Amino acid sequence: MLNTLIGDVGHLSVILAFVAATVAAYSYYMAAKGRALGDTDAGWMKLGRGAFIVHSVAVLSVIVCLFGIIHGHRYEYYYAWSHSSNHLPIYYMISCFWEGQEGSFLLWIFWHVCLGLILMRSAKRWEAPVMTVFAGVQLFLTSMILGIVLGDLKIGSSPFILLRDFMPELPVWQTNPNFVPTDGTGLNALLQNYWMVIHPPTLFLGFALTLVPFAYAVAGLWKNEFGTWTRPALRWSLWGGLILGVGIMMGAYWAYETLNFGGYWNWDPVENAVYIPWLVLVASIHGLILWQRSKLALRTSFVLVIATFLLILYATFLTRSGVLGNASVHSFTDLGLSGQLMIYLAAFVVLSVVLLVSRWKKIPISEKELTTYNPELWVFVGATVLCLGAFQVLFTTSIPVYNAFLGFIGIKSNLALPADQIAHYTKFQLWLGVGVALCSGLAQLMWWQKNDRASLTNTLTVPAMLALLGSALVILLVQYNGKKMELSYIALLTVALFGVLANVSMVLTLLRRKVSLSGGGIAHIGIALMLLGILASSGYSNIISQNTSGLLYSREFDQTTNQDNVLLWRNDVTRMGAYDVRYTGQYFDVPGVPGYVDKQQLYRTDDEYKALARADVKRGDKVYYKAGDTLEILPENTYYRVEYQDRESKEKFTLYPRAQVNEQMGGLLASPDVKVFLDHDIYSHISAVPPIDQEKDWSEVKEHVLSIGDTIFLNDYFAVFRGVEPAKQTAGLNLEKGDLAIQGDFLVSGEKKQYHVHPVFAVRNRLIGRMPDEVEDLGLRLSFLNVDPEKGKFTFGVSTTQKDYIILKAVEKPFINLLWSGTLLMAVGFGMAIYKRRRETEAPVVPAPEAGARPRPVIPRPKPKQVA
Repeated sequence: MLNTLIGDVGHLSVILAFVAATVAAYSYYMAAKGRALGDTDAGWMKLGRGAFIVHSVAVLSVIVCLFGIIHGHRYEYYYAWSHSSNHLPIYYMISCFWEGQEGSFLLWIFWHVCLGLILMRSAKRWEAPVMTVFAGVQLFLTSMILGIVLGDLKIGSSPFILLRDFMPELPVWQTNPNFVPTDGTGLNALLQNYWMVIHPPTLFLGFALTLVPFAYAVAGLWKNEFGTWTRPALRWSLWGGLILGVGIMMGAYWAYETLNFGGYWNWDPVENAVYIPWLVLVASIHGLILWQRSKLALRTSFVLVIATFLLILYATFLTRSGVLGNASVHSFTDLGLSGQLMIYLAAFVVLSVVLLVSRWKKIPISEKELTTYNPELWVFVGATVLCLGAFQVLFTTSIPVYNAFLGFIGIKSNLALPADQIAHYTKFQLWLGVGVALCSGLAQLMWWQKNDRASLTNTLTVPAMLALLGSALVILLVQYNGKKMELSYIALLTVALFGVLANVSMVLTLLRRKVSLSGGGIAHIGIALMLLGILASSGYSNIISQNTSGLLYSREFDQTTNQDNVLLWRNDVTRMGAYDVRYTGQYFDVPGVPGYVDKQQLYRTDDEYKALARADVKRGDKVYYKAGDTLEILPENTYYRVEYQDRESKEKFTLYPRAQVNEQMGGLLASPDVKVFLDHDIYSHISAVPPIDQEKDWSEVKEHVLSIGDTIFLNDYFAVFRGVEPAKQTAGLNLEKGDLAIQGDFLVSGEKKQYHVHPVFAVRNRLIGRMPDEVEDLGLRLSFLNVDPEKGKFTFGVSTTQKDYIILKAVEKPFINLLWSGTLLMAVGFGMAIYKRRRETEAPVVPAPEAGARPRPVIPRPKPKQVA
């Protein structure tokens, strides 16, 4: 039955949120019209605050309504039907919320609401101009989910549209206008991962945080406050750099855990669209620090802070307008909002450019000359390197945009993305890493030392020499193992080691002097470790699943696939690199049961989400389900159990790479499993499995007439017929009164273990039915064909099929933990910097020194000595 009330409430809440944002933006603008910062109109200010609070409540109402539709399985709504299904766990329903465009816009709006409420309490004299910008952005964002059609004009796409309104051409509406599907299409298989529960909200919080320094920068230009905006903007920029950076790396780890391209970064345009603004954001942080410390680079800070937010808007246009087409594997489809997105982007570009141009000559500049021994020079060079790296990615990623624009004005373009995008981007970004690592080491050492040649030389000598020695040792080890190092690899290795050692040296010096630690130093150590981890894991990964059999697995595979994969027959041991590997069967995920459950323990029912336990399902001494119990399974994914044993150390471990057949997404969707060691990972994923949707090719049935206790030979195995017993409900017979069912009891001896096999013979309504039983490990099927009670003879049929197999790819990724540990260190460094800025913000503000002078903070209470 249709339930339109919750959708009506949600849609009205969207309209209210849009109107309230409009009122808040206008009211705050009127409140801020005074000539001086803080000279505000109290009446308009009160109205602006009230309107933004109403906007916030309306946004929360929209969120509650949309999640209620998803959680309540209200498939009369297109959003719930297209993103959810009956059997999704609650945490994946949360992922459904932001899988669609409307939900992700709503998540972005929600974070802006949270930040706006914080700013209303903390911005003080900046509140009116900053909240004008904030409310203006909310006005545009809420228009994206407005879902109002005025003639031929469509404003936004509503998440509360009914399925019958979204797909009116379906014939079912003619016969049943109130038709509601019994189930939804479900969540994208690749998004059914715990990282997709936390990665998108983290990423969108990072997006939202870039608005705060942008709003301060615009407010500073508007109110002619060219220097004071930088202090709050720096603190918020640090938060943005931390959370957006962590969000990006969460996405990288999700790709590493879930996708089967063998890595964590594929230079997909959607990945690039997030990476670009983060680079510029980090560059803007360094520009703001330069102004705070040395009254340098204020114009640069304005440009970079504003560019960061505009690049976020451009990324939104790229990923949601459909302009990328087939260039990206996970961009959103076009919902007809391309024009609206262009207006959104253009409005803020024009606003920013007009303000910058009109105020450019008034922005203070420093007359200080920078020499090689000035740390400010190397900070500025590092920021420039980051921007150049961002521009290179931006230029290539935007090729579909150039083509679309030229086509719009009637010019045919032959521009195309590079055939090998990974090689293209890596070639340039590798040298970006070299520049970043070099500048991070030099700038940090010089930042905390005197600006004279002698002391700087002494400071640099030890880390530089150790870096050269360390890189020479690594090069020798690499060559000893039969591999070569390209010049770019050698350069990155050397400067990354220098970056680690230089920053560690600086941190140790500060500890020795009992000076408060530098968050920048810790973050730079993390960045250098990340670069080393990327170099080792991507440049020197080792495929251990080499095909040494001389067989061609399939003519449909390319040469690389045939060479770099190993065929594993079920229960057969195969040598693979330093390991003996054995594939032992298929498993399912059973909610509530730790680990996975052997498919052979389950009898599938007509309901694909339910099965009967053929034996007790237990872990240790705890029984989760008894034989015959009905249990729920998650059938989308099949887990393939693969045992590894190191031939030298005899150490064993088990991996469960998963795969599912999904014709809509190109056939087999495989997700890897990873064994983590201290110095490397073993990364394994399924490349091919036998056709799951095809009936097995069984041999002709061979009949055996047996008495109890007889033994028969089945290919390489033998089976003992132990007797006949009443059939159990574990076979899924659904026996009724008057029905008769018996089952044979066989004990089959395989290579590694024995199997109980129970073929069933049933009589229902004088009709004979037979239910064979299969041993998947051995490729055997036994059928109970006939009973001769007078002679005590029983006839069974035996047929065989090709044994089960998988084709597996396994890669050794050396020192990849440097990447993940470096990410954590980077986050810690950002956190330390935020804490330090918070303490400085609480200190009294003193008049700014003359341009070129170095400011000294006024310290209200005793604390560790600060080094100039």
